[in-house]
Amino acid sequence: MEPGRVFVITGPSGVGKGTLIARVREELPDLQLSTSATTRAPRPGEVDGREYHFLDEEEFERRVQQGEFVEYATYSGNRYGTLSSEIEDRIEDGRPVILEVELQGARQIRDRIPDSVEVFILPPTPEVLRERLLSRGTDDEAAIDRRLETAATELEAAGEFEHRVVNGDVELATEQLAAVIRAELSQST
Repeated sequence: MEPGRVFVITGPSGVGKGTLIARVREELPDLQLSTSATTRAPRPGEVDGREYHFLDEEEFERRVQQGEFVEYATYSGNRYGTLSSEIEDRIEDGRPVILEVELQGARQIRDRIPDSVEVFILPPTPEVLRERLLSRGTDDEAAIDRRLETAATELEAAGEFEHRVVNGDVELATEQLAAVIRAELSQST
């Protein structure tokens, strides 16, 4: 049995990575979603183990020291990472796995899993990104400004990625992301 493929989706905060992944998974239900770990507090309605594995700083660091993460990074003052256990069993069973990670994490995965498929999601404009972050209602103005500063740096890295999708129209962006995944899956069979 061929091992499953790993799809790494990255881009700035607020660009719509989660929305696109959810929509693509409706079209491609065999695509397994990796649940990231984070030290940030849960937002209203988030459930531990569903949106994230919520860990305190000590537990996160213990797992880092034990080598349990395939990638981890600090973003906007919180730590995020992908536990190796979230992907190893699935790819060994031949199931494709999709990860939503920050740029630092995508670069780490590139080194650890060189045959992973990387897709960078871009906003149509920086102004649209700001509007999306504001409309979430989850961050104050200072946090949004920090995210936008980070986004400016991240957008400069888009050229590192073979696949890029502009999320201006969610339907079109979903189609483009699904096309990339289908093409890569068809090459591995």
